[in-house]
Amino acid sequence: MVRLKKTPSQKPSIDDVARLAGVSITTVSRVINKFSSVKDENRRRVLEAVRKLKFKPSVFAQRLATGKTNVIALVIPRYEGIFYSFYALELLRGIGTLCETLKLDLLLHLTDAKTPLSLAGIGGIIFADIIGNRKQLENVLDEKIPCVVINNYIEDLEVNCITVDNLKGSIEAVNYLINLGHRRIAHITGDLVTQAALQRLQGYKIALEEKGIDVVEDYIIRTDYSRGQARQAAEDLLALSQPPTAIFVASDSMALEVMAAASEKGKNIPGDLSIIGFDDNPSGLYGQVALTTVKQPLIKMAEEAVKRLNLLICEKEKTIKKVILPAELVIRESCRAVV
Repeated sequence: MVRLKKTPSQKPSIDDVARLAGVSITTVSRVINKFSSVKDENRRRVLEAVRKLKFKPSVFAQRLATGKTNVIALVIPRYEGIFYSFYALELLRGIGTLCETLKLDLLLHLTDAKTPLSLAGIGGIIFADIIGNRKQLENVLDEKIPCVVINNYIEDLEVNCITVDNLKGSIEAVNYLINLGHRRIAHITGDLVTQAALQRLQGYKIALEEKGIDVVEDYIIRTDYSRGQARQAAEDLLALSQPPTAIFVASDSMALEVMAAASEKGKNIPGDLSIIGFDDNPSGLYGQVALTTVKQPLIKMAEEAVKRLNLLICEKEKTIKKVILPAELVIRESCRAVV
């Protein structure tokens, strides 16, 4: 005897609901999406048909019908080692957690800055910095799609932005070293295509100039934020005829590499060399000595961006806001006064 496989019954469609209720598909759609213009009798019949058929409307179809979507995109300029980056991981943690709380769906887009963004079905966009992809931002603004830029203060465009006060944070860090008696203070920069790295370099220079200390170009080493270049920078600085007594480094991961390189050269931290980083990466607590650093509120920046974008999507806010969050010097063990 041949047994025939039982084919699973198809899920009820919006056509089935309309047929059972004796109304048009448009009326069913209006009831599902809670339009107030539907007659009470038609609404009752549609809801009864939905109940009998156990019909579950497509979330995507509902979004198309209302013209709204809860999908937001996070656009991050692509760079080497992004998923080892404390900055990127903190942003993903802060944005992802709040998206879940607010019932927003998150789409991650790593961009090479050359490819146009696909904007279909997107309710809003968070740009994590603008590095070579300003055209993408301008296109989004032209399309009137709600967006927020983080980690970059944009003065010349009408766009919401939230960033960290890299300038004041750097000035405070260098002033701390100056107050400890250091005069030969070096700076290992991040990638100067980023606004953050530029502002940290600017803060370093301002702090020195305000205290009448010459800015020595040999004490400024430009890098791409990588640990490899940080190590080379440390070796170059320590090889100078008058090496620095303190180094302000543009990120904690690089600062830890500088600390390791200096120790391998026989330098005691902080006895021979004081080091300050920038980020407040938890890994800075577990080096040979706990790293003094400048804490930037990455989680707060991420959460504020999601809150702001959600208000824009829901049309509860239309004004443009540009926010600068304060950075904080966290004093630990990697610096000491000049003896």
